[in-house]
Amino acid sequence: MTGYEERRDAFAKQGVNIIAGVVDNEEKTLAVAEKLGFPVAYGVTKEQADLLGSWWEKRNFMQPSEFVLAEDGTVMMSTYSNSPIGRMDPAEALTLITFINENRKKK
Repeated sequence: MTGYEERRDAFAKQGVNIIAGVVDNEEKTLAVAEKLGFPVAYGVTKEQADLLGSWWEKRNFMQPSEFVLAEDGTVMMSTYSNSPIGRMDPAEALTLITFINENRKKK
C-alpha cells in the first residue's frame, strides 16, 4: 500500500480514488492506515472474498485481489494472486491509467 500512497497525488490527478480492504482486525488496520491518505476497510471475510473471486488461504486470509474500476463501476483491469507474487505494481498501474486517459482525450 506504500507504493500507492507515494503516488496518491498522481493517481488523484488521473481521477483515481484508492480504496483498500484487508482481513486484519480494526486495531491492526488502524496502525497501518494512519500512515495512508486513503480508506482501508478491515475485517474482510471469506464470504466477501468469494464474492470477489479471491483466493482464500487455508491459514484464514485472502491473497491480493486488485481492481481498477471505470466511473460506471465496471472492471477495467484486475489481478488475482494465489501467493505474494503477482500484485498490481503501483507505478505500472499509474502508467497504464495515464495512457488510457490520454487516449480518451485524443478521441
